[in-house]
Amino acid sequence: MDRVILHSDMNSFYAAVECLYNPEIREKPVAVGGNPEKRHGIILAKNEKAKKAGVKTGEALWQAMGKCPGLIIVPPNYERYLRYSKLSRQIYNRYSDQVEPYGLDESWVDCTNSVKIHGSGEEIAQKISAQIKDELGVTVSIGVSWNKIFAKYGSDYKKPDAITVITRDNYRKIVWEQEAGDLLYVGRSTQKKLLKYGIYTIGQLAESNLDFLVQIFGKMGTVLWRFANGLDDSPVKNFDEHYNGNERLIKSIGNSITTPRDLTNLKDVKIILYMLTESVAMRLRETGCYCQTVAIHIRNKELHSFTRQMKLQKPSDLTNEIARAAIDLFVRNYDFSSDIRSMGVRVTDLIPDSTPIQLDLFGNEELRVRQARLDDTVDGLKKRFGNLAVRRAVTIDDPMGCLDAKKDHVIYPISYF
Repeated sequence: MDRVILHSDMNSFYAAVECLYNPEIREKPVAVGGNPEKRHGIILAKNEKAKKAGVKTGEALWQAMGKCPGLIIVPPNYERYLRYSKLSRQIYNRYSDQVEPYGLDESWVDCTNSVKIHGSGEEIAQKISAQIKDELGVTVSIGVSWNKIFAKYGSDYKKPDAITVITRDNYRKIVWEQEAGDLLYVGRSTQKKLLKYGIYTIGQLAESNLDFLVQIFGKMGTVLWRFANGLDDSPVKNFDEHYNGNERLIKSIGNSITTPRDLTNLKDVKIILYMLTESVAMRLRETGCYCQTVAIHIRNKELHSFTRQMKLQKPSDLTNEIARAAIDLFVRNYDFSSDIRSMGVRVTDLIPDSTPIQLDLFGNEELRVRQARLDDTVDGLKKRFGNLAVRRAVTIDDPMGCLDAKKDHVIYPISYF
């Protein structure tokens, strides 16, 4: 018997929650993002009215304001989003204990063993949709299928407040006729490669020669071929097993900023990188994690961008170690052939800070302990007196040093893999 997998996606989640707390803006175009006065931050989420005006998630605030002059921008409040995420999972758990979050606003639910009690997958989806709307005040789009990939595709197929059932009888019509870029893990660069070889749709990807795809994409070629054919058999993980009883959904933490002026030299870059890493490291400590990988994202004034990352020698939540890694990545990968418009820092491969770490016989562990105490002290001062109460000397002589990057965190969901 085929499995019954649901994928539930809360529509315009951040913006919808903010509208619950601010009902006076509910009928206006709303986006969650950074500070528009300082050309600062990106759009993290938007409501339907903003979407109809052309506002897109991930674009700079100034771009969104240009498309929609009446756009209301609200700063993110992750404590609220975590609360609503938890409440939604409690509703899913009424129908199954196999609930796997995919970020704060999405979850897979395996209802295979629930259909005899609660009805078909579509009926369960209807019940979940109604209960979330009535109890939480937000809407969901739900996909129902026999595998996780098509269930997620179904939740994206019709929005908002919709249910799409994808079966073995209709998947060729619903899924295969769509662009290959609509499939999970087919990003822009992968789609460009597929287009180069005449593969435009998911169906064409599914019917492509597997050996040919492996030759182009390596192991990922097999993954994409299986996804396109609905052959994903990965289980929906039990929430408590998946997170070892810990409700931490955050698997990486990042912060990016569009700077008030273009960056033309390393001194400018260091100001921004220190500012970003201080806020990211502070959030890292707040979540009780160490990171093992540091990544930077650079976009120049021609809007060309790239990302580079590196592994740390040992897991860390120390601001200086993360900042040094970010600066080292930049120096090794950028030559200032063009001025820089925006930058981002992200830490990933997170582990609990209770994880035992091998000490370095020849390293200076005493210095790391002192640095940790200093970071804790600075965190306390910032929480009490504001994020700009304590600043590095390198940021004092430049107006950019007054930017408050702590307000623009981007919390990334767990990876499918």
